[in-house]
Amino acid sequence: MKPGTGSRVRYLRDRDDALRLRAALDAPADLLLHGRQLMSPPGRLPDSVRSNRRMRQMTAFRGRLGRVPDFSSENLTGSRFEDVYLTGARFRDVDLSNARFHLVDLTGVMIRGAALVDVDMSGEIKNLRVNGVDVVPLVEAELNRRYPDRVKMRPADADGFREAWDILERRWQRTAERARGMAPELLHERVDGEWSFIETLRHLVFATDAWVKRAILGEPSPWDPLDLPHDEMPDEAGVPRDRGARPSLDEVLALRTDRMATVRHVIAGLTDEKLAGLTEPVMEPGYPEPESFAVRRSLQAILNEEWEHRLYAERDFDVLKSRPS
Repeated sequence: MKPGTGSRVRYLRDRDDALRLRAALDAPADLLLHGRQLMSPPGRLPDSVRSNRRMRQMTAFRGRLGRVPDFSSENLTGSRFEDVYLTGARFRDVDLSNARFHLVDLTGVMIRGAALVDVDMSGEIKNLRVNGVDVVPLVEAELNRRYPDRVKMRPADADGFREAWDILERRWQRTAERARGMAPELLHERVDGEWSFIETLRHLVFATDAWVKRAILGEPSPWDPLDLPHDEMPDEAGVPRDRGARPSLDEVLALRTDRMATVRHVIAGLTDEKLAGLTEPVMEPGYPEPESFAVRRSLQAILNEEWEHRLYAERDFDVLKSRPS
C-alpha cells in the first residue's frame, strides 16, 4: 500500500461476507453502537456460545483472508478501515489523533503510554481500567445521578417493566413536544453523521416491529414501509429499508403512537412467568431469524432502545439549537 490519503484495507473478500459474519456473531445487531445503535442485543448469545461460534466462523473465513500487511514508517493519514479484522494487531508509536472508531470491538485491548486528551467514548463498557482504576462503577454512578430513573430501566419483574414503560412514555411525550417546536428541516438533519430525529423514530418503529410484533407476538411480517433497520443489518427479503424517505413528524409520530400502544398492551398483560419464558420461533423469512428468544431479553432491548435513543435525540437537539441560524 502506498502512503497517502483515502487508502482502504480489506481482509475479507467482499462486504457480504463481512456482514454475514457480523450478523452470525452478534445477531441481532440493531442495538449495536452507532451513536444511535446500542450494545445490548436482545438475542445476544452467552459468551461461551458466542466464542465457539466466533471460532467456527473465523475457521470458515480463514481461506478468504488476505495477506497480513506490516506497516512501518507509513503515512496512512485519512485511511478508511471497514469490515477489517485487526485481532492481535500491534500499534507502536502510532498517531491516532482525531481518528474515529465506529462499531469496533476493543475487548481485551491494552493501551500503555498513551495520551488520551479530549476523548469521547460510548458503548458497552465493562472492566475499563484507567491508570489502574476501574472507572466503570464511577461512570455508572454518575449516570444514575444525572438520570435518577435510569436504574428503573433494569426491572426485576413484570411490575418493574410496567413502571419503566410509564416513565418512557412520559419522557418521550416531552421530547416529541420539543420536536414540534423545531423547524421541520432540522428534524431531518444529522449531527456528526448519526441518525436524524426522524430517522431515530423510524428505527424505533422497526425495533418494536422486530422484537415485539414479530418475536413476541409472532407476526411474520409486521413492517411498515417507513421502518428503518440498523445500517449494519444485511438486507432481508420483505423488510423495508428506504433511507431516502422524508416523512413528516406527524406521520412518524402516528406510527410511534401505534407501536408504543402495542408495547403497552404486551407489558400490561405481562406476568413474571411470561417474563421468564421464551418466544415461539417465527419460521417465515424476516428479522429476527427463526429462533426462540428470551422474553425478558427482547423487552429489555426495547427499554434500552427507548431510553438511550431519547437521550441521543435530546443531545442532538441541543447541538442543532446552538448552531447559528
